[in-house]
Amino acid sequence: MKRLLVLMATIVAAGSLCAAPAGAARSFFGYERPAVHEVHSEALPVPLRDGGHLACRLHRPADAAGKPVSGRFPGIVYDFNAYDNLDQLAAESAYFVRRGYNVLSCNARGSGASPGRIDPFSAQEQADNHDVIEWLAARPWSTGRIGQLGVSYGAHAALLVATSKPPHLETIIPVNGISDWYENTIYRGGIYSARIRDWQRQVAPDTLRTYAEHPYYDDFWRERSVKDRWSELDIPVLEINGWRDRYRGGMVENFQARRENVWLVSGPWEHGLPAGQPAGIGPGEYLAWFDRWLGGRRAPLPPAKVTSHGTPDEGWRAFSDWPPAEADRTRFALTTAGELARSPGAPGTREYRVNTETTPAEPGEKLTFGTPPLRRDLVLAGRPKAEIEASVTASDGNLAAVLEDVAPDGSTTRVSAGWLKLSHRHGHTAPAPVHSGQWYRTTVDLWPVHHRLAAGHTLRLTVASDDYPEIDSDAPAGSVALRLGAGGSALTVDVLR
Repeated sequence: MKRLLVLMATIVAAGSLCAAPAGAARSFFGYERPAVHEVHSEALPVPLRDGGHLACRLHRPADAAGKPVSGRFPGIVYDFNAYDNLDQLAAESAYFVRRGYNVLSCNARGSGASPGRIDPFSAQEQADNHDVIEWLAARPWSTGRIGQLGVSYGAHAALLVATSKPPHLETIIPVNGISDWYENTIYRGGIYSARIRDWQRQVAPDTLRTYAEHPYYDDFWRERSVKDRWSELDIPVLEINGWRDRYRGGMVENFQARRENVWLVSGPWEHGLPAGQPAGIGPGEYLAWFDRWLGGRRAPLPPAKVTSHGTPDEGWRAFSDWPPAEADRTRFALTTAGELARSPGAPGTREYRVNTETTPAEPGEKLTFGTPPLRRDLVLAGRPKAEIEASVTASDGNLAAVLEDVAPDGSTTRVSAGWLKLSHRHGHTAPAPVHSGQWYRTTVDLWPVHHRLAAGHTLRLTVASDDYPEIDSDAPAGSVALRLGAGGSALTVDVLR
């Protein structure tokens, strides 16, 4: 039944887009209705199937005296995470309570006052989240229709629990979620993400050991992966993504895997809630989504399956797919002269030294390739790929490809990046042999983009063995050579017409 409703809503949304996309956009963006309740809050334990419990805060619609009002209301599990921030979540979620929703926020097992051992995104944590949803649905003041909203940790938790199909979970809104904990966050391209260690130390120190024990993709990571069970992600999903979020690839992947029931809204945002950022949205747009799927209201959907705002000065654009059908796949050769050029020029090679220090690469430890100053604006909208033909002098090597927008004054904006350990070129389940001096043709997937380069700017690609401070500089010492020019390495991008 849920699947049928989703498909029907998709057809309605498509029809609305064809009829009047601008009007549809105005009705979703900026959706609002007045608050009609106050908030009654209480701390309480929520029981779990194994006899344990989680420390939670429950917020219910109340009268002016703070007493819960009579009646049954839909519910929202708000930001299921391990950050012990229930006071902050209470303030954020009051918006929904005042408009007729029960809201429940909980400390994940092992965090805050919830007993146990924290193990982010594990099967145990997913089961706990499942139990919280069903507990809220079973309350006598609940309609039994539950949604979940989460940011970052809470977004991935929402995506994961949706694949376990709690009977009363109707919809989710993940903000800056991911598709795969291994590939998106911990070992992207097979290279450990140096920046994640501070998070591990602060939130889940046991993972400093357990993640290092699983350098290849195995059942440990499949347990924590949405990607591994995309077929089970079949309820309506509103993905809120940021084109400046360092984890944005997973959200686009989720949409591409589940186009029939996932809507993607992506803006020029850093990691975190978009409100307060350029072109920021929420919480009214989230209310529209919950009103439609939980509240029985004829609230608007986003104007298209993909609604994107690439740069602050560009405005919202509606697309039926991603990459957009309006984008042309464009190939730039990496030339021996250090250019990104449509004409590859003569074949040749150039090399750089491997940077083994935890410091930025020196000039001899990277190669850069750039276009001439652009004669007109260039809008990238899709997923860039660096097709690198490389040879290393060691038993393995790292390839880091960083795409930048360089202004006439020399200032740079990081547009996208991708990383690959050469021994992971065939996948992450087992290493592939790497022999010194042998040539390997590889593809380094960069994060998806929607970015406008202004006329006069330059598109620049840097290839190195590291991307300080993003990844470990763990490649063996030596040098890396690239084949360039005709038949050699290239960058492919989607250029929006």
